[in-house]
Amino acid sequence: MRISVVIPMYNAEKTIVNVLDSVQTQSYLPIEIIIVNDGSTDNSLKIVQDYMNKHIAIPIHLINKKNGGVSSARNLGMKKANGDWIALLDSDDVWLPHKLERQKQILEAKPHIDFLGTTRNDEIIKSILWKKLGNLSKITPKNLMVKFVFVVPTVLFKREIVSSIGYFDENQKHAEEGNYFIRIANKKNCYLLNESLVITGGGKAHFGESGLSGNILEMEKGELKNIKYAYIHEIINFFEYITLSSFSLFKFLRRWIIVKTK
Repeated sequence: MRISVVIPMYNAEKTIVNVLDSVQTQSYLPIEIIIVNDGSTDNSLKIVQDYMNKHIAIPIHLINKKNGGVSSARNLGMKKANGDWIALLDSDDVWLPHKLERQKQILEAKPHIDFLGTTRNDEIIKSILWKKLGNLSKITPKNLMVKFVFVVPTVLFKREIVSSIGYFDENQKHAEEGNYFIRIANKKNCYLLNESLVITGGGKAHFGESGLSGNILEMEKGELKNIKYAYIHEIINFFEYITLSSFSLFKFLRRWIIVKTK
């Protein structure tokens, strides 16, 4: 299994070394790391260049571009990937040492799986509404619209998906990964490995913290946009569109109250 790791980077001077170390120390190594520097204005670029001179176990390809957002950076990295599989990682998250090896074990045992995510930050997801989740569960587009279980730094997927499904929507600035993963789950076999193999944002809360995901109002707008996309493209019917939109708004109000009462 030949895995390419794609890391978009923007002003990550405080975290990027730990991120790269977590890839370099994997028990199963990828064939390459592709870092897309999305117009960083801090010391990130020099730190990565210095790192590349000291670490040669895995080839590191550094691509510089003008700032265009995380989706444009991910897309460029995915276009340059040489592996049969693509793993996404963000510049402030780290993998546990056996992350890739554990996913490889599952994918070799279950070759019909096209896309495999894991949990993070010691999380175990027991259910999506009435659907019980075991150690390995198939995830549908409707499941993702109820509970978004795929977090970007956990996923590993066939490179062929890029050819057949396309790329992240570069015009969507919030919940853009939701749009992409819903599109993939509508056509491909997507599964969740209910094992925590990633630490995201230093273990921060899922919402209400710094970063793009910290803007819960904009995230909610993005989530509602994704549900509308699913309806327009006949992934869900009108009744499901109304139900899922209402449920999304209910979750947003709950999050808002939690954040405001912290």
